[in-house]
Amino acid sequence: MKIPKKILIGTTSEDKRREILEILGDLPCELLTSDDVGELPDVPEDGSTFEANACDKACELARHFKMAVLADDSGLEVDALDGRPGVHSRRYVGTDEENNLKLLAELEGVPENRRTARYRCVVALATPRGLQMTADGVCNGRIATEAIGNNGFGYDPLFYYFPYGTTFGMVDPALKNQVSHRAEAVRKLRDRLLKGRKR
Repeated sequence: MKIPKKILIGTTSEDKRREILEILGDLPCELLTSDDVGELPDVPEDGSTFEANACDKACELARHFKMAVLADDSGLEVDALDGRPGVHSRRYVGTDEENNLKLLAELEGVPENRRTARYRCVVALATPRGLQMTADGVCNGRIATEAIGNNGFGYDPLFYYFPYGTTFGMVDPALKNQVSHRAEAVRKLRDRLLKGRKR
């Protein structure tokens, strides 16, 4: 598809928005946020997969604002918890701190080698005509036994990333953006857009 003249970043999360804007900054189009278009309608995240939620959000917002919209859904999958919290990551309990405390409680007594986990993200790009493309990203790690660091958001203080030897809570955001699940998904989508433009 051709690169739209304008793309609305369909999220109310300042952290997600900042990360996505950095990655898409070299696209030859105008990137808009809720600061430019006003409040985003609330789209229920009631799908059973990250892809379903991302596609629903992108399509509904694209129809509402009559422009191209990029939306995402992402979360944490913990092997010892059969993939939970998964699509319920943001709504696991409540605040980031409450979610982290619940996760630690559920993993109490689970040995280090069984605390493997991954962040997963799906991004979707839609226009008023419907869904145009999706891309996904995964970042593998392990759940630490205590929160470490104040950087990032969500489960970052608990997510131990092996190549960096620490949790995402201790990593500079710019460094995290090089390897995060969301960064991988957004880069894939950006590269497909740029490749299509050159055809």
